[in-house]
Amino acid sequence: MASTTPIDTPPAPPAARKRVRPNTGRAGDKVFLGLSRGSGILLLVIMASIAVFLTYRAALAISKDEGNFFTTLDWNPAGDPPVFGIAVLLFGTIVSSIVAMAIAVPVAVGIALFISHYAPRKLAAPLAYVVDLLAAVPSIVYGIWGALFLVPYLEGLNLWLDQFFGWTYLFEKTEVGVARSLFTVGILLAIMILPIVTSVSREVFLQVPKMNEEAALALGATRWEVIRLSVLPFGRSGVISASMLGLGRALGETMAVATVLSPSFIISGHLLNPGGGTFAQNIAAKFDEADQFGRDALIASGLVLFVLTLLVNGAARLIIARRKEYSGANA
Repeated sequence: MASTTPIDTPPAPPAARKRVRPNTGRAGDKVFLGLSRGSGILLLVIMASIAVFLTYRAALAISKDEGNFFTTLDWNPAGDPPVFGIAVLLFGTIVSSIVAMAIAVPVAVGIALFISHYAPRKLAAPLAYVVDLLAAVPSIVYGIWGALFLVPYLEGLNLWLDQFFGWTYLFEKTEVGVARSLFTVGILLAIMILPIVTSVSREVFLQVPKMNEEAALALGATRWEVIRLSVLPFGRSGVISASMLGLGRALGETMAVATVLSPSFIISGHLLNPGGGTFAQNIAAKFDEADQFGRDALIASGLVLFVLTLLVNGAARLIIARRKEYSGANA
């Protein structure tokens, strides 16, 4: 007699499965869908309106600029004829942000790893609270602290860097003056973005599946090997996102930079020399005293900062999307 035992059929491959569509027939689902879609559209409208406004006002100023907007080292929109350019501002913004990121990101990742995987619980919670509290400190407070404490005490560091690393050209100090330089601005920005990068990185590291860490430990891996093989690959995309958030604040920081920096429209590769400028600092310093055309010129520089920020965030998203190993799903 033939066996009547049922034969288990293999499940259908993912490609053959029908996609389950959400039930949108209920009133609550329709309202939620409308609100969600409307929020996304509203965000796009706001971004587009900002871009249109900046572009229109910038075009009015650039059309009357007698200098090259991208290469001119002077900023004199009130002159006859008006001459202004963003070369110094673009250089100062990028250099100070690079210095800030080079200092803040490694330190922030180290702090996040210590809180999430090394520190005992009684120490991790208060330390995480203190780091989060730093993000709530106003920019002007950082600026006052930087001007009254950081600038005087960096004189010794500048002399030390000039003595032992002056051969690198970057740390060669060729002008006498207080430490109101792009290097000082970079250090201050690093302190300001440190809690942002640390907080996001810490939360990402805490989401690492415990099975991955326990499997590595069962194979005889050390604590550092667990972090290198399981934690860092899983959290790499989160660290990149956290770094971009910090970079966004560094690019647009205003009051702290305006308080610490001694502005001048000179491009110098010597980071320790006083002088330089950034987009946000220049707008904050000259907006009140500028006439209508001068404000249009400042808006033109703000448009460049707006585009620069969009490019940085777009590049970060592109890196994460193109490199699958940055995704925590493959850890």
